[in-house]
Amino acid sequence: MTDFDSIWHTQDEIRTVVNAVLGECIWNLSYNERRMGIELELTQYLEEESTDALINQFPVAADYDGAGSHGTKFVFYL
Repeated sequence: MTDFDSIWHTQDEIRTVVNAVLGECIWNLSYNERRMGIELELTQYLEEESTDALINQFPVAADYDGAGSHGTKFVFYL
């Protein structure tokens, strides 16, 4: 069973980090049931160094998920 309260709480934590580090630049932040993880796409493309620095700020483990149609993508497996 999916714990949506936990997912929403984690999404809030991710949004807080992104807004604090980069400003408001979230294109998409949603739970993907097939991947069993939260997907984040920004409105900008980050360089590798900036990507690594941002990943280290998140309260949950994050992986770089490539370049999306609008910006850098990350995935957070729950």
